[in-house]
Amino acid sequence: MISKMGRPLVFFYTFLLTFMVLILTLYSYFYAKNQKKWMLELIHTRMFKLPIIIYIIIIALAVSGIVIVILYISNRKAYSKIEERMQLLASGNYEHQMLSDSLMMDVDDVFVTELDKDILVIRNKLISMSKELQDLNSHPQLVEGESKEELIKEERHRIARELHDSVSQQLFAATMMLSALNEGISELDVPEVVEKQVQMIAGIINTSQSEMRALLLHLRPINLEAKSLKQGIEMLLNELQTKINIELLWNVEDVKLPSSIEDNLFRIVQELLSNTLRHAKAKSLEVYLKKIDKTVLLRVVDDGQGFDMTNSKVGSYGLNNIKERVTGMGGTCRIVSFIGQGTSIEIKVPVLEESETVD
Repeated sequence: MISKMGRPLVFFYTFLLTFMVLILTLYSYFYAKNQKKWMLELIHTRMFKLPIIIYIIIIALAVSGIVIVILYISNRKAYSKIEERMQLLASGNYEHQMLSDSLMMDVDDVFVTELDKDILVIRNKLISMSKELQDLNSHPQLVEGESKEELIKEERHRIARELHDSVSQQLFAATMMLSALNEGISELDVPEVVEKQVQMIAGIINTSQSEMRALLLHLRPINLEAKSLKQGIEMLLNELQTKINIELLWNVEDVKLPSSIEDNLFRIVQELLSNTLRHAKAKSLEVYLKKIDKTVLLRVVDDGQGFDMTNSKVGSYGLNNIKERVTGMGGTCRIVSFIGQGTSIEIKVPVLEESETVD
């Protein structure tokens, strides 16, 4: 395969070789004719007002250009396939057929062959690393006899109970009082300014209640509690539909995955829903989950306010935790967001069987 820096050298050597061949051919012709001053003939003999030497140079340049074009076209196929394989590695699709087979057999180039071998080695190492990460993630880390997940779960339950028993109840009571106050105001001659202020307070409390519902949803149990991943996600979406005025669309397949991956994906969906409710101000939300070959794909899309992805501080609500979870499963997380146009989050996780081995 010819690099961009090597092409000028190939062009130069091809031009030089072609020029020399043409000169030697003409020299042989003049020698056979017993023409001793053949060099002068190349300069003085003209065709269409141009010396023959000019035509020789033009022919040499044309041949060099044709050689470069042929080499570029023949190597372009190898370039494109290498690019496709690297894109598959970057997207975490390690089990794709293109990565499993050697595809450079039709290219007679040592550099391409070595690069093909290196890509296969990287692919196998990434599969091994993903398997190790998933195995490590499936074993709970103990802290004073309790796993980290158990401690987090207990603390979430405690905070959720306190919020529900105190703040949530008080917000509900304030809503009832304001409702009664609004009925009284409509019957009394109250200044319009006061009426607007009461309505503003009612709006703030309603918003706070929505925030509280989203927060309580976020603090739900961290695992599926004997449910399948499909059942767990649909439970969250159905509950969300009864509490929040938002249009929901989902297509969740009943995929069978290792329990550690199911728990993490369920938690990721839970955090994404909570983030959307608290920050996105979206009117519609779409959730898709499916398994393609040996990769599980999770996609969540909303039409909310979005955020500026160039600003590292904006849009980071909970997304860092989600990225950490995805990384812990050996997967990839792709986030696309535009201000005023919503956010799309696509997560791909390789599903490696326990018995799978890497050559």
